[in-house]
Amino acid sequence: MSSPSPRMPQLVESLADVAAADVAPRLAAALGRADLVELRLDRLPAGVLREVPQEVRPRVLATCRAAWEGGAWTGSEDARRAALLEALDLGVGYVDVEFRSPFHTDVLSRDRARTVLSMHDFATTPGDLAATMQAMADARPAVVKVAVTATRLADVLALRQAGRSIETQPRVLIAMGEAGVATRLMPGHFGSCWTYAGQGVAPGQVPADRLRDVYRLGALSSGARVYGVAGRPIGHSLSPVLHNAALAARGLDAIYVPFEAADIDDLLQAAEALDVLGLSVTAPFKHDALARAKDADAATVQIGAANTLTRVADGWLATNTDVEGFLAPLRARRDIRNARVAVLGAGGAARAVVTGLSAHGAEVTVHARRPAQAAGLTPLGARAGAWPPPAGSWDVLVNTTPVGTAPEVDRSPLAPSDLGESLDGVLVYDLVYNPAQTRLLADAAARGAGTLGGLEMLVAQAARQFEIWHGGPPPIDIMRAAVARHADHLVPHAEAACQD
Repeated sequence: MSSPSPRMPQLVESLADVAAADVAPRLAAALGRADLVELRLDRLPAGVLREVPQEVRPRVLATCRAAWEGGAWTGSEDARRAALLEALDLGVGYVDVEFRSPFHTDVLSRDRARTVLSMHDFATTPGDLAATMQAMADARPAVVKVAVTATRLADVLALRQAGRSIETQPRVLIAMGEAGVATRLMPGHFGSCWTYAGQGVAPGQVPADRLRDVYRLGALSSGARVYGVAGRPIGHSLSPVLHNAALAARGLDAIYVPFEAADIDDLLQAAEALDVLGLSVTAPFKHDALARAKDADAATVQIGAANTLTRVADGWLATNTDVEGFLAPLRARRDIRNARVAVLGAGGAARAVVTGLSAHGAEVTVHARRPAQAAGLTPLGARAGAWPPPAGSWDVLVNTTPVGTAPEVDRSPLAPSDLGESLDGVLVYDLVYNPAQTRLLADAAARGAGTLGGLEMLVAQAARQFEIWHGGPPPIDIMRAAVARHADHLVPHAEAACQD
């Protein structure tokens, strides 16, 4: 069997922890999504491989991972050796054996062209990776697989650099953990001949349907242009859903991935090394992104934070699309000139909100639990008000705090009594988008108010970013539809579920 080309990434779906009766249907489903299916013999019923139909076995990668290298096999090494050699005899496409295994040479001798020689580090990214990879490549396996743990984006770069030392050897390079997700989403950019998918079989693993549907694995070239969203944490942001749907709709050879950075230096170093052309920036990097940019427009400087970085000839251009993103759905609902607007919270999102409202003629009052924070926004054109805002003192209420974000869906920044008894003719706008219907919005709707959720702002600010990076009108209806399709990916992380 010939080795897979490093220029044509494949998808391997891992199957583990499945009852005997469920293996066959789960295997069939995985084969419909993936090029290969990894059967984790250390985490599946004994003898499962013998039940796999003969014609399917060439699309199986058999792995029996030892406990000493992160697996579940606790039996003897002789029995594990026998299981892997039997897998080769049964006609599987590949077997995976650890470089540190005392019997890896036996497996290589049986069929070198079907052997994946692997190394895993579940704690760190070792400093001697290049030497280790060269020693593995010298054994001439079909594929060298190296999986390390990344705690920062710099570890991902170190892994890629080490992989270049064995340029002609088919290889799979994986950085486990949230900081290393990019290695799974765009394997071709790291020289990998395939990537692994699954339901958490390994740290940071991504489901196969998400790799295919959101990140278009197999549909993009290894030279696809790279964009992304940066923050900490960032793994559950909906921005990849929005932007990748728009890229697909426009037929662009480009991908948008999450980058969980340790700090701004870690982020910018990785962005330069991976030739990232544009970044959506969220907490905690918005202020640092502006400070490190070569240039910024006046509105972004006034807000004091950037949510968008665009690569220019010798650095980054900082912009802030939160203002436009906030205003677009609001102005579609009502005229805000001379409207009395109460803003809850005084953080970064509030600064963008106040800037936009003031510029369009609204009478803005900021209400925060700490009066000094509210007073800090007065230079942007707002007044500082008491907490909570008096009932009847506003026409539009905007929540910029994360209160009410999943999993604390029963919380609201205001008690129902703070809203007043009747809210006919007013609008409540909650920038939280997980859940789509927050407790604040439900309480307001019950009293007759119009309501507006944070997903509309999320889509609008992303659409403006798309326009900046790619030109032309963004496919905003497709972006909205993508969010609706992937609503099940909303998860309990406040930083990823409210505008910031």
